[in-house]
Amino acid sequence: MSIRLGELVDRFGGQLIGSPDLCVTGIAPLSDAGSDQLSFLSNSKLRGQVALSKAAALIVCAQDHTGLADSYSGAFVLVDNPYVQFARVAQYFASLHAIPPETGIHPGASVSPYAHVDPTASIGSHATIEAEAVIGAHTVIGAGCFIGRGASVDAHSLIHPNVTIYDYCSIGLRAIVHSGAVIGADGFGFANERGNWIKIPQTGRVLIGNDVEIGANTSIDRGALADTVIEDGVKLDNQIQIGHNCHIGAHTAMAGCVGVAGSARIGKHCTFGGAAMVLGHLNIVDNVHISSGSLVTRSILEPGQYTGFYPLAKNADWEKTASIVRNLSSMREKIRQLEKIIKTLTEKSS
Repeated sequence: MSIRLGELVDRFGGQLIGSPDLCVTGIAPLSDAGSDQLSFLSNSKLRGQVALSKAAALIVCAQDHTGLADSYSGAFVLVDNPYVQFARVAQYFASLHAIPPETGIHPGASVSPYAHVDPTASIGSHATIEAEAVIGAHTVIGAGCFIGRGASVDAHSLIHPNVTIYDYCSIGLRAIVHSGAVIGADGFGFANERGNWIKIPQTGRVLIGNDVEIGANTSIDRGALADTVIEDGVKLDNQIQIGHNCHIGAHTAMAGCVGVAGSARIGKHCTFGGAAMVLGHLNIVDNVHISSGSLVTRSILEPGQYTGFYPLAKNADWEKTASIVRNLSSMREKIRQLEKIIKTLTEKSS
């Protein structure tokens, strides 16, 4: 299916330099785009690839467009943020080629007569919907999913196969939950009695807002007494662990393998690089950005970029550094003693 450039610009905005009747069939990276495809330049460091690109048209910002016409003969679409424009155009092309799911309940699914499933929803084979659960309009529940008693998934959500949503957990509008995710498992709560662990019942819920995406094999634990809360627009990558009673602010994004311990409270518009870790009961304000592999051991009360790890080094060099770190305390005491001696000698000489 081909789309006129003029139609894309009318739909998504931008300034077109070239023929509005030029047709494209999709969007692709600079190096891979064919003569019937649209591409984009979101990183100025890749300007050198433009001359070699076979793309029919290019999405760029006005600053990067300067000088490119000499090396590239295709059309241009000038926008403020090429990467955002790419995302929107890519979504549009994907929707044109998507095969809509069949509405209704698959004969192989198990749906309680006391559940409410909207007639426009799609329930896949071997899915289980327990009593009092609510499935909203145009929502897709993939094969093998389990939706627990009293749980709810709001309209226009996509729950991929083999997702488990425990009792009384709630997911908002337009959610995407990928395979293997577990929403509402028990939090890690135990009391120690003379070396024996006594389980603390986890009676809270998981409440997930609108436009949230949850990656494959990610786990979000239910609260112990109060609820675990994921606000609107949060994006969680694969294999993330969110502990019980955490509160994740709106539009925060976490890359793969991030771990957040129980009762941590994270603000809005934060980002966490892959494998970052957050200890429990900490507060992180809005607009904090944590680098990959960092360990957050204290609350963060000011916005900004934070990093907490040693740079990679050869093992022998790392061992030397570790040895020095272990001896810093004694070295500090020696320096203090030397400072006292120098001060005494200076006073005597004066």
